[in-house]
Amino acid sequence: MADYTPHTEEEIAAMLGVLGLDGLDDLFAVVPAALRLAGGLDLAPGLPEPDVMVRMGGLAAANRACGPDLVCFAGGGAYDHEVPPVTRALASRSEFVTSYTPYQPEVAQGVLQAVFEFQTLLARLSGVPVANASLYDGAAAVVEAVNLGAAASGRQGVLVSRGLNPSWRDVLGTFAAGTGHELEDVGLEDGVTAWGTATQPEPGVVVVAYPNYLGCLEDLGAVRRLCDRTGALMVVAFDPVCAGILRSPGEWGADVVVGEGQVFGMPLSFGGPYLGLFACGAAHVRRLPGRLVGETVDAEGRRAYVTTLRAREQDIRREKATSNVCTNQTLMAVTAAVQMGWLGTSGMAEIALRSARGARYCRSALLAVPGVEPLSTAPVVREFALRLPLSASLVVERLAEEGFLAGIPLDGAHGTDERGLIVAVTERRTRDEIDAFASAFEKAVR
Repeated sequence: MADYTPHTEEEIAAMLGVLGLDGLDDLFAVVPAALRLAGGLDLAPGLPEPDVMVRMGGLAAANRACGPDLVCFAGGGAYDHEVPPVTRALASRSEFVTSYTPYQPEVAQGVLQAVFEFQTLLARLSGVPVANASLYDGAAAVVEAVNLGAAASGRQGVLVSRGLNPSWRDVLGTFAAGTGHELEDVGLEDGVTAWGTATQPEPGVVVVAYPNYLGCLEDLGAVRRLCDRTGALMVVAFDPVCAGILRSPGEWGADVVVGEGQVFGMPLSFGGPYLGLFACGAAHVRRLPGRLVGETVDAEGRRAYVTTLRAREQDIRREKATSNVCTNQTLMAVTAAVQMGWLGTSGMAEIALRSARGARYCRSALLAVPGVEPLSTAPVVREFALRLPLSASLVVERLAEEGFLAGIPLDGAHGTDERGLIVAVTERRTRDEIDAFASAFEKAVR
């Protein structure tokens, strides 16, 4: 059995000698007695490594993962997309996995170039010219977009569509409590945002999802007109897969585009680590959160890459800082760059089309089940919402027993009761899987 005790008795004695102390009790004397463990920790004896692996394997087996155990029809911000071997192989190279934040460009050219390529691909996909080197996740990107919009407009009022991912809205609400942003949730009608019900006359920021949480396509032209009329900045939280076949947010006039990059080469992984997408127009580049990798030339005229802008408070004067983001999920950004580069324009379109066609086929099959109704008549792409004849949570539990992760139950915030369910389809779902799911679904809703 291996001994994992970090320090030997000799090492402890040497340390105490340097400190001029007689024992460990003297070392911890500054800790109040009430905070110290009187009898030590009651830990079980250690186990040999093979036994530990068996124990951990048993714990892991208690989970039911998407793939071998559950066919996934859930979405809501995390999707079961194909991760090709080339993405796993390239993104897992030690040069990327072990690299630190590239503060020193002279030793980080490879990582900086990979992140630069990520920025370029994201800018093209979002339709706006400048993308940063990524953020923590989609929720963090929304928060930073609102911060940017409020600073640019000089107004704290923020209209937030209830079609935005509810967990992202919760994170935004938490940040707003400390920043002073005045959030107003704008409700949905027939699955899309009813902007006419908003009460703020001159918001500084308008946030909309495209498609929204229910899978419905919002009218971004109407949002752009609202922003033009009020002087607000238009923030679009887009689905980067659907962008493969939809008009880009930038073409609709978005000022800031954000999103979740998990769809580009990252497995579900119980929610992370994921990747925050963030892009904006050139007019707002000085307020861009996090960091931006740029291309330049070195002293000998050779192409080189550097962190052009770092807006966090650790790098510049605090009063000038626009963000306190300290990392940018570099490895996840590299993974996304590999995936986007591998797919290319045609591959992105193919994945979006396969997902959309599968969703249309699946939606028709589920709506043929007696008692199941559409929650909205608005157009959808790869995700859609249904109203079931009984509790959605109960149906999800029943279908899990049949080998399907059926979707995400909704709450009253989306114009439904406990019977609402969101179903998502990706390019991984086959016709046979959808047929089997529909058959099991029909039994589960009885």
